[in-house]
Amino acid sequence: MAENSSDPIKEFWAELPHADQDYLGSIRDWKNVQIATEDETIWLKGFTEEQVVASELHQLPNLLLYEFRDGLLFKKEALVPSKKMRTALLWMSIDKALRLTFPASNQNYFGISEKVQIRLKESDEEHSVIGLLSDIEDIKDSIAALPKFRLEKIEWTVMGEKALFLGTPLLSLPGKTYWAKDGHLLPSGYDFEFKNLSTFLQQKYNKMSDGWLLWDENGNYLVIKNTDFRPLSVSSFRLTEKSREWN
Repeated sequence: MAENSSDPIKEFWAELPHADQDYLGSIRDWKNVQIATEDETIWLKGFTEEQVVASELHQLPNLLLYEFRDGLLFKKEALVPSKKMRTALLWMSIDKALRLTFPASNQNYFGISEKVQIRLKESDEEHSVIGLLSDIEDIKDSIAALPKFRLEKIEWTVMGEKALFLGTPLLSLPGKTYWAKDGHLLPSGYDFEFKNLSTFLQQKYNKMSDGWLLWDENGNYLVIKNTDFRPLSVSSFRLTEKSREWN
């Protein structure tokens, strides 16, 4: 005799203020999710049970999650419904409906008043580092003492009073280290708050894919072209140091 499962399939809905639409980029790949708009509210439905507990969903600000039962919307573990099911909404898949927008550029410099509103957060994941940002004054004596073979696989460029080194194995010098993700250089121990925004940021701010976007922990970025880098050698470093002194 066949088993008769009494466990109903749960249906989940969510609502989000229309002003927070940009944050939906973190779940744009969830093609099973449907989206509709009503006045100042965005409605979503069709989540799987795995998606309902995923961090990408719970990181969305001001999101309200419901379970749909008998035409009513219940908040998690609530016995009393919060809302009736919305009707006459025009639904479509989120990947087709969503248009990602980005704030104005910060003119490609750290620390100026107009900043890109992209947040980085601390991450427990470990990544191999390929970049090092050091104060030139702190490393000038150490560079001169390094053997030639340690420098051969490293490229570098100067940014004001700092030097950025790229390559592996990375030099053992004081400074801040970075790991690479989709053409971004992110501080070690950090990742984008919404991880899958990285490719969209490249399309927005590095359309030609001819360089790197270097980020700090506050979500500010700096565009560095591949042509800005040169092979590292003691002589190239000394020449740069002399030109800085003359200036």
